[in-house]
Amino acid sequence: MRLLHTSDWHLGRTLHGVDLLDHQAAYLDHLVDVVRAEAVDAVVVAGDVYDRAIPPVEAVTLLSEVLARLSEHATVVVTSGNHDSATRLGFGAALMRERVRLRTHVARLAEPVVLPADDGDVLVYGLPYLDPDAARTALGEDGPDGVRVPLARSHQAVTTAAMARVRADLAGRDGGAARPRVVVAAHAFVVGGQASESERDIRVGGVDHVTADVFAGADYVALGHLHGPQSVPGPEGTVLRYSGSPLAYSFSELRQRKSSVLVDLGGPEPVTELVPAPVPRRLAEVTGTLDDLLGAAGERHTDAWVRVTVTDPARPADLFRRVRERFPHALVVHHRPDGAERTTERAAVVTSAADPVEVAADFVAHVTGAAPTEAEVHVLRRAYEQVLAGERSA
Repeated sequence: MRLLHTSDWHLGRTLHGVDLLDHQAAYLDHLVDVVRAEAVDAVVVAGDVYDRAIPPVEAVTLLSEVLARLSEHATVVVTSGNHDSATRLGFGAALMRERVRLRTHVARLAEPVVLPADDGDVLVYGLPYLDPDAARTALGEDGPDGVRVPLARSHQAVTTAAMARVRADLAGRDGGAARPRVVVAAHAFVVGGQASESERDIRVGGVDHVTADVFAGADYVALGHLHGPQSVPGPEGTVLRYSGSPLAYSFSELRQRKSSVLVDLGGPEPVTELVPAPVPRRLAEVTGTLDDLLGAAGERHTDAWVRVTVTDPARPADLFRRVRERFPHALVVHHRPDGAERTTERAAVVTSAADPVEVAADFVAHVTGAAPTEAEVHVLRRAYEQVLAGERSA
């Protein structure tokens, strides 16, 4: 049995204002080619299919087309991520063709997609992104009075409960002659993973991660959320891996080699192989005086998406136009004099990975001259989480 693991497509996303949909479509063409050439039995997409809860029409059309193409060659299992609206992504799941299986509902996470094989079935459990505020009641247990008791408000608690349901389903199955192989698709920040600046913050109560041991009992865990392809140390007998995103979505991902993961389940343990993704246009950073960058120093980067830092002591005249003439795909242009003393403190760069509550607290400290009190931080966090709840219900 051969799987192809991919995630974090973020269809509809832009890079510093540049529309990436054509490049995302090229990656999906590549994915179809890999499935066909490598005789893949199933494609597992571990969340963040879209970049936002209400995606643009073009992104919806692209997803529809690629699911139809992939399902001509393989079973496709799709889960929702923290950027997706689980309800919108999962709409029509019951009407989908047999080879397209959407797993976006918490209540059905212990219902695997069964992939029959002569040497033992493969069971794919698709865990949608488990937001603790939304999932802690759904995954709780009934108390003595019949009232549902919510779990602790954490990613660790809801993911542990989800995997307990998966293991209960496994225990209730007739194993037959051959033990089934177990694949879990999960969208989470697992301890040991290396984040980038472009993953959206998912902290609840200040904590955003789960430990790898909650996935014990699975043969392969197809992870989504972190954009860099990487393996994560896990319990014995379990392979955990992030496929990463297909494209670089920030300059923090400049040195990542984007890929998808081929997973062979025929041996005693899963064997993985990274399949490089096409690079539509590479990212680069260039730093130097404007004369240097307009000369030989900038020659090899003229066709790249670049972040340009100009170090002249004084800001050169008509800086942006001259840079763009040299680097037509420049996305960011800074003027930072080399070695100049800074009389004012430079503002910190705020990325999507930053905790919004910490950003707001820093602003309060900047404006008032004193850090916010514990009660004020509590108010900030409640306000932020109410906004998130509003986005989920939008």
